[in-house]
This record gives sequence, C-alpha cells and structure tokens, in this order.
Amino acid sequence: MPTVSRVLTSSKYVAPELRERVMKAVSDLGYRPNSAARATRSGKRSMVAVLTGGTSNYGYAKTIEGIEQASRRAGMSVIIAVVESDDEGAVNAALDLVLSQPVAGVIALEFDRPGMAAAKAFPQTVPLVVAGGGTRRSGPAPSALLDERSAGRDVTNHLLSLGHRTVHHVAVPTMGKQSGRTEGWKAALTAAGVEIPPALHATWDPLSGYKAGEELARRDDVTAVFCGNDDVAIGVMRALLDHGIRVPEDVSVVGFDDQPHVALWRPALTTVRQDFVDLGERAFKLLSAAIEGNEVPATSTVKPELVVRASTGESSRSLLPN
Repeated sequence: MPTVSRVLTSSKYVAPELRERVMKAVSDLGYRPNSAARATRSGKRSMVAVLTGGTSNYGYAKTIEGIEQASRRAGMSVIIAVVESDDEGAVNAALDLVLSQPVAGVIALEFDRPGMAAAKAFPQTVPLVVAGGGTRRSGPAPSALLDERSAGRDVTNHLLSLGHRTVHHVAVPTMGKQSGRTEGWKAALTAAGVEIPPALHATWDPLSGYKAGEELARRDDVTAVFCGNDDVAIGVMRALLDHGIRVPEDVSVVGFDDQPHVALWRPALTTVRQDFVDLGERAFKLLSAAIEGNEVPATSTVKPELVVRASTGESSRSLLPN
C-alpha cells in the first residue's frame, strides 16, 4: 500500500517498471484517487459537491441555491459537476472531477437519468445524500425528498371536487418510470372510479405544452388539465386561449412547482408549491450529519402544497350531457 500511495501522490521515487505495474492495477480495478479521504484525514473538510444533470431548470437551480445557502452558514463551499448524460463515460467524467477535489461529501440531484446514474455509480468511500421527488428510494444513501405523489393526488381531487368528470394530464419527462405527479393523478382517478384518459407527454420546453394544448383544444370532452410543471401549463393555457377556449370558464388548468411568474399570469395559475430551497437545505443537513459521523435518518420527506388561484373553477363544459 505505501508503494501505491507513493505512485499516486508522486511523493517519492518509484522504479519505472513498478510504477507501470501499479498504474495498470489501478486501471484494472477502476480505482480513483480520493482527495476527499485525504482531506478528511487531515481535518480539512470545507467543500461539498453537487452532482446534477442540469443547472438552469427551476427545480435544479433552486435546490442548488438551498445547498449553497446551507453550506455557507456552515462555513463550507460548494462545487457543481454537471453529468451531461447517463452514458457511462459522462458519469465517470463527472465522478472523476468530484473525486479529484478535497470534498467532504456529495449531494446528487435525482431529477433525471444522469443524476440517478451518478448516484448509483458513486463509491461508498465518501458521504453521499440524494435529493429528489418521491417518498422513498432504493440504495443505501440518505435522501431528502418531495412527496410529489401526494401532491398529484391533491391536484386531481381538487379538480374533481369542482365537478369535473375526469382530469386530463400532460406529463413531463421521467426517469424511465411514471413521475410521482402522474402516479398521484392516476391514483386519485382510480379511487374516484372515473375514466383515466391517456396522458399526453411534453418536454421541459413550454412550446411542447402549447402543442399539447392545441391537441386538447380540438376535443370537446376536456374540462380539466393537470400539467407536469408550470412552464407546460402556461403553454397549454396559451394554446387554449388562442383557440377561443376560456380558462377556467371552459377548461381548468393546474401546474406544478409554483414558479414566481405564474401568480402574475392571467388567470393566475393554480399550482403545487415545491420548496426546492428547503429541499437543498434538508439535503445538506443530512450530508452534514453523515460527514460528522452522526446518525442520519434514511429520508427527510416534505409534502408540497396545493396553491389554488384563478385558473381552476367549475366548467360550463362539465354541465354538458354525456
């Protein structure tokens, strides 16, 4: 082991032949030099890393903001490594970047496939916490979560309580399975014993919401629409209005996230308020406990809040005979 350390740190001379054998073994074993472990041994634990598939979308940006705020209060700094895809090469590149730094711990944002792949591949030699949606997750790492399923159920029940016979859904991209939002929508409709319409699928681009809205506008059985996020909901509303369909008099629309601008839209958007800053702060709290060697809860889960505004109401279409 001392020879391996001398090779990796170049602290002392090692014969070329022996160096070559050590480096081959390092490559074959997939070993990565761990600056975090060295920093921990020396007591210099002043940096945490965030592994994320993106930084610009609202949820990503606000969660990172929460991590940074909590880190500053604790006297620590934050580095961000973007995982460009769930391809093995991209994941390994992000992990190598993080592990080359003297990080005390890592938070992986499981909002997408790249984030999930990075969390799954991360070695257990460094404290790791994941942050994302849901009520539970597989794997040994502690998790800070937002209970999207319960919130999706609340949205659907709210619309059904207004007299809508069913609720149509425009889903956002998922990680290979249905999102908690979509699961909650289906669960509420199933419990109510009403028809479950086929879901439409959008991207993160508001224009994809507009296209979904155009498709919904061509139907006369649509009275309520639950959208996977606020940007998609704004696109849907604009398409409905452009086709002469009033919101909420003809069709109610609900979003998800509660981005700041949606309260200023006309009509103001009913949505689900997800506190991503709090999510980031809770993730850092779990990580800080793990770094200090304290007992860490398996999960920290908060249910997002339904915020009712002007975009939902009883629909004149709901009064049409079957």
